[in-house]
Amino acid sequence: MFAKAFRVKSNTAIKGSDRRKLRADVTAVFPTLGTDQVSELIPGKEELNIVRLYAHRGDAVTVYVSGGNPILFELEKNLYPTVYTLWSYPDLLPTFTTWPLVLEKLVGGADLMLPGLVVPPAGLPQVQKGDLCAIALVGNRAPVAIGVAAMSTAEMLTSGLKGRGFSVLHTYQDHLWRSGEKSSPPSIAPLTLDPPDPSEEKGSVQANAALQGDMRHLTLEGEEEEFGEVQQRCAEKSLSEAAEDPNVGGLNPDPTDGKTLQDQMDELLERCFLHALKCRLKKADLPLLTSTLLGSHMFSCCPEGRQLDVKKSSYKKLSKFLQHMQQEQIIQVKELSQGVESIVAVDWKHPRITSFVIPEPSPTSQTVQEGSREQPYHPPDIKSLYCVPASMTLLFQESGHKKGSILEGGEVRTIVISYAKKHDLVDADNKNLVKLDPILCDCILEKNEQHTVMKLPWDSLLSRCLEKLQPAYQVTFPGQEPIVKKGKICPIDITLAQRASNKKVTVVRNLEAYGLDPYSVAAILQQRCQASTTVTPAPGAKDSLQVQIQGNQVHHLGRLLLDEYQLPRKYIQGLEKAKPGKKK
Repeated sequence: MFAKAFRVKSNTAIKGSDRRKLRADVTAVFPTLGTDQVSELIPGKEELNIVRLYAHRGDAVTVYVSGGNPILFELEKNLYPTVYTLWSYPDLLPTFTTWPLVLEKLVGGADLMLPGLVVPPAGLPQVQKGDLCAIALVGNRAPVAIGVAAMSTAEMLTSGLKGRGFSVLHTYQDHLWRSGEKSSPPSIAPLTLDPPDPSEEKGSVQANAALQGDMRHLTLEGEEEEFGEVQQRCAEKSLSEAAEDPNVGGLNPDPTDGKTLQDQMDELLERCFLHALKCRLKKADLPLLTSTLLGSHMFSCCPEGRQLDVKKSSYKKLSKFLQHMQQEQIIQVKELSQGVESIVAVDWKHPRITSFVIPEPSPTSQTVQEGSREQPYHPPDIKSLYCVPASMTLLFQESGHKKGSILEGGEVRTIVISYAKKHDLVDADNKNLVKLDPILCDCILEKNEQHTVMKLPWDSLLSRCLEKLQPAYQVTFPGQEPIVKKGKICPIDITLAQRASNKKVTVVRNLEAYGLDPYSVAAILQQRCQASTTVTPAPGAKDSLQVQIQGNQVHHLGRLLLDEYQLPRKYIQGLEKAKPGKKK
């Protein structure tokens, strides 16, 4: 359903009554969730947005977004969890397992065929036709897709595990997942890692036979796509091998698999904190805002392939975590201004810091493997160009150019100089002056100058010529062909707005013109600012999106765009709106 880009119709904050109704609906649809879990999924005070969109096939879908991630979506009055929600509650739905190689097909829009299932020793989960199910990969219980069962479990086994098993609605890496923070599935240990024994499990015999049989197809947008190669590769790797292979499906098993996700996040939080104190902070940096510690130092210490999220730790808030670190006498935190905490002292001789071993950087941390993650951003090369208008065609036609021709500044200079010399317009007494013939007069001079200005210096002639030409520009992204457009390139526009709740929000537009994905920028800012972000259609701009961040986050935007993305300052407007003392 979300294999292709969707169109957002609206994005609004949820009302209190709708929030209560959503809680009631979630409780009814997912009765295994306790009251505390429902409150955690749909918080009472944190920002929750309702996004109404149209999928690429025209389906009207309502998506509920919390903390920048889509958590639920509603289609034809049915409520479904997203993979982000299932990663927090992996046992919410009956889960079926498939091979990692199948994931690529599911992301592309395919349904899951029964020959692709892996049958565990305990047998397949018991479901009825039409039941909502989760789909996970061998070696990791974190769901990567959700779908509706096309037949009951009994019918699946009776069929010999042949035919279409599940109509897939949403997957990891599809466009709905991309609208969130784009995090990878956590590592959740399977309930069992042992492969099925064909001599003991009839269903296993059927599954293995199906994997090696003649059924080699996936349904992809109504067409039969040959899937023999994928099935063959799956059959060659046993379930136990897949569970032990750290590269299966691009999911990196964590040595802390036996721990809860919250415990893992606690450890990651402490690790990034100690790493930042030992390697990034100096005494001259103090006092340091606690938000700066997190956004500018701790996030950059996060290991490759993992994502630091304070809200998923047992502390929930950075302030509580730092209070705990203060109790251990590692740091001292004070409120230097009302409501704003700063770190004023660090005990660099504390055993926790001195004994901390700095992890070696991953050999692939600077090398992007194909298909594993997005390429690092490189700013485009932007060049100012000039377009010949109808009023200046006579001056340029001798050089073979016509109305609408695109020229560089150097080319314009060469053409004008050649024209003047060819028509003997250089003043004989003063080589720095150019006599104006009728064509130059019509192209260069204003109406009130036509009979008064007879000569112009070279620099004045050339500057006037460039001013009369229409602006254009060329954008070249690394590894791509240049793109030429008329007009001036719109700068990235940063503004501050006041919402009805009297809260300030930072709005940034025109990111796409510079090759920046608004959803990626929103995810980064959400992490660094520890503030909610939303991506909505930009008013008055066709096919353009804007990112909205709660609070005045111009300083963080400046650091991201100028320091990390290396965009020239002249292409960014609004940086002066940063809080006093934080201007870039």
